[in-house]
Amino acid sequence: MIRRSRFFATLLVVGLLFSAAAWGMTAKTYQVTGPVLEVTNDMIAVQKGKDRWEIARDPSTKVTGNLKVGDKVTIEYRMIATSVEIKPAVASKKKK
Repeated sequence: MIRRSRFFATLLVVGLLFSAAAWGMTAKTYQVTGPVLEVTNDMIAVQKGKDRWEIARDPSTKVTGNLKVGDKVTIEYRMIATSVEIKPAVASKKKK
């Protein structure tokens, strides 16, 4: 009985450690603030200084209020790699 309790307690601790590690490994969050230039189902364009920033969005993007062109917004986003292509290093030529 005691052995079984220790086993489950150990499993609980290990599970909590793994979940805490996974939670801490999320990508860093960034933000951009500015007036909205364009809104589509897939993207929000914001003016940041002289630059136009296009931030992708999907159905899980949380929007509070009625988003429209001209609104000043602050968008929180993460940079996540969607693909990685490995290219071989170029061999340098030795000088004679």
